[in-house]
Amino acid sequence: MNTEQGVLRLSIIMTFIVAAVGVGFGILSGSASIIFDGIYSLTDASMTVVALIVANLITARLSEKRQARLVKHFTMGFWHLEPMVLGLNGVLLTGAAIYALVTAIGSIMAGGRDLNFGGAIIYAVVVVTAAVAMAVNNYRANRKIKSGFVALDAQGWAMSAALTGALLIAFIFGWLIQGTEWQWMTPYVDPVALALVCIVVIPLPIPTIRRALADILLVTPTDLKAHIDQIAARTVEAQGFLGYRAYVARVGRGRQIELFFIVPTGLPPRPLEDWDAIRDQIGHEIGGESPDRWLTIAFTTDLEWAE
Repeated sequence: MNTEQGVLRLSIIMTFIVAAVGVGFGILSGSASIIFDGIYSLTDASMTVVALIVANLITARLSEKRQARLVKHFTMGFWHLEPMVLGLNGVLLTGAAIYALVTAIGSIMAGGRDLNFGGAIIYAVVVVTAAVAMAVNNYRANRKIKSGFVALDAQGWAMSAALTGALLIAFIFGWLIQGTEWQWMTPYVDPVALALVCIVVIPLPIPTIRRALADILLVTPTDLKAHIDQIAARTVEAQGFLGYRAYVARVGRGRQIELFFIVPTGLPPRPLEDWDAIRDQIGHEIGGESPDRWLTIAFTTDLEWAE
């Protein structure tokens, strides 16, 4: 549980269990909201499997033979897969919620549906307990791991706990009003609860989708660009260069940085070790040295090479 892969594996197992329980209880109790909860969890689990595969690729947790074969075809690494998976996950979850909202509205207009509130309440209690435990576990683990996949997975469990908790309140309300003057409302409890849950769920993945789209389109992070510009400007002043060009992008957990320094013509020759020392200094000032940092530093007298 101290690794990204370990957290995601446990989450996949628990999500499939919750999804199976949800679909089963939903069919037995006649609750569309519970069936949606199970399908939503199943969709999330499927994408978590894909996320685990991508995480293994990024961290190269593969056999040497397989790793060599993949590296031959993906010499630039696998960072670009991470925002694709995160974006697709967000789109699928939002799409499922929109479809369920349309279904719930149709059910309300048709007069609602009868529901076995006893079974629905048992399901909701079990799922809320499991979801809270998983959310807390993932949030704690991610303090050290700092993974976008684990963060999204923890958010998913927190969402599941909150939404199933809302269903629990609705089911308890429906159970309490049976045999009272408000019993006419019971057929509407399930579709109304589903509609309200969907209204809450639909916008939640939007920040993840926006971030993933920005990474896919290689939108330059302003904070990282400003940091690189400061370091490059200091280097230009200290070394007497004519200027620089900086190209920065964030792709999932990866940071791609390319720096071109414009050197005056006619300078006396310098050993390559001197240029490497400048690169080392720049890399140290940038910080974050890891397999997830792709840093290229070049020196040229021709501005066209830098643009």
